[in-house]
Amino acid sequence: MNTLPFGKLSSLAATGLVIAMAAVGTANTANAEVRPAQQPVRVQQAGAQFQQQAAPRGRAAAMNNPLYRSGRLADSGCAPGDLPRGSTAAYRKFLQRVTNCLNATWSTQFRKARIPFTKPRLRIVTGKVRTACGPWSSGADGIYCPTDRTMYMLITKKQLRQPYPLGISRLMAHEYGHHVQQISGIWSYYWSARSASGKSGQLLLSRRSELQAECFSAAFMSTVQDTLPVDPQQWEGTVDWFHKNGHKAWAQNDHGRGPTQATWMRRGFQHASPGACNTWKVSPRYVS
Repeated sequence: MNTLPFGKLSSLAATGLVIAMAAVGTANTANAEVRPAQQPVRVQQAGAQFQQQAAPRGRAAAMNNPLYRSGRLADSGCAPGDLPRGSTAAYRKFLQRVTNCLNATWSTQFRKARIPFTKPRLRIVTGKVRTACGPWSSGADGIYCPTDRTMYMLITKKQLRQPYPLGISRLMAHEYGHHVQQISGIWSYYWSARSASGKSGQLLLSRRSELQAECFSAAFMSTVQDTLPVDPQQWEGTVDWFHKNGHKAWAQNDHGRGPTQATWMRRGFQHASPGACNTWKVSPRYVS
């Protein structure tokens, strides 16, 4: 697959799969999450009124979240435009447009699931900064911090020289996947279960979280394949790269083996549905 720019892919894929564990893995972060109001909210949609419930909490939030029954992701018609070399302004515009696409897609999905939705903040930086969750994670190109519900995206000189729209869009969709976990209640279970687990249990929980975010990312990429666009050959090359190399960036197995990452990427892209991304209910061998 010689059309795939492997140098660009490795810089975005290997170092950018973030990184919830390194950036926000503290009990204080879990306690700092903003809890939605528990009273149901009446919402008007297409002339009919339905009851919107607070995001679920506890084990059920991860195992049986309403998002899993919300069907295929909505197509936002995402077309962020070109990403020319050497322009920080163009890169910022591209990142904001992809975020707008993610907002449109996931807000529709949360509405279908009848649970509250809030957009994440986007902060674009050109150097490694300290986030509300602590120091910047080494090697990361993007971080989601649940404390301030912000996606921190780093524009590097290398990315400006070799922009790769598919790679940066996949990374943004992965970080957005962590925001989905946060506001849907999935992470409320993750943090409570993590605090009660030993080392091996914490690594298993981390893999469930990261692999789900990657599956959510692939589901989104599937919905925008015709408009972003997503070149099929480049996408298969990306998945193949993760199959061979996805685990190499992590000293511990907290993101899953490369073949496992590729499996959940393919599953998300094929089904384009949150229901295909329930990593919490499957046997540990499927999130190894």
